[in-house]
This record gives sequence, C-alpha cells and structure tokens, in this order.
Amino acid sequence: MRLLIISDTHIPRRARTLPDQVLAEVERADVVVHAGDWCDLDSFTDLQARARRLIGVHGNNDGPDLRARLPEVARAEVEGVRLAVVHETGPAAGREKRMAERFGDVDVLVFGHSHIPWDTTAPTGLRLLNPGSPTDRRRQPHHTYLTATAADGRLRDVRLHRVDRR
Repeated sequence: MRLLIISDTHIPRRARTLPDQVLAEVERADVVVHAGDWCDLDSFTDLQARARRLIGVHGNNDGPDLRARLPEVARAEVEGVRLAVVHETGPAAGREKRMAERFGDVDVLVFGHSHIPWDTTAPTGLRLLNPGSPTDRRRQPHHTYLTATAADGRLRDVRLHRVDRR
C-alpha cells in the first residue's frame, strides 16, 4: 500500500490549496496520513473526499470544527504496520525516548508541528516520521512531504520529497 504523509498544511493561511504535486500524490496513495494543522474545515473535507483512506489528527492551530471531527491521537493498522499519528511531540531533545514510552505499542509514529522533516528510529524500534510541510517551510530550505510503502508488517521506501514551487 502506498502512503502519502503530510502535515502542517495551514490552508488558507499559507496557501490557498495543496500544491498540484501533492494532490497528484493523493490520487496515487492508498492511504493519506495528515498530522494536523489543517487550519480550515474545507481543506479537511476536500482531502477526505479525494483520499481513498484518510488517517488524520487535529493540531494546535485547528479550531473547534476540526477538533470535533479529528482526534488528538489516531491509531491505525496498514498492511500489518501499526501507526500512530499525533501533531506535537515536544522538544527534539529526548524525543525518541519519550515517544517510545508513550507509543510502545506501535511501529511508526507520524507527527508534525515543527515543520522540520524527521526520520529516526528509537532504540525500541519505533520509527518517528515528520514530513515537514508542503505549504509552510518556515526555516527549512524546501516545502516537503513523505511517501512510503506498507507491506507485510513493514514500512519501506520512505522518501522525503521536495515540493516544486514553480
């Protein structure tokens, strides 16, 4: 199964819509994972309508309308891979240890908030992924998102993509 992993889209604050490159990935993905900070109910309903399967959470910039529809933490299994999704994980220092203690029952934790791409593995084997942001790069050199493949209980082919802003 092909996964598209995004976060911190901040629509319409940072962009009016998702970039065409990301929308094309939505069409190819079997599962879209969004780690919060949608900022707009319309962007959520649009992505929900486009995605075959959507796993998402609310972020700190999401208002009551999104908080009513999305959990703070989402858990799902995709082709045997146990996923958890949360928006915020706290400071980078000690993140792997804290999250391994909090999410010891999953294989992969997807998070956002920092807009900083992140791909590490805790000593326990928990893989932590942050896709950055496709619309608000902040201090990062590029707008980004992740794709991956889930099969036979393993996450493979995790790839960070740079959004072409032409």
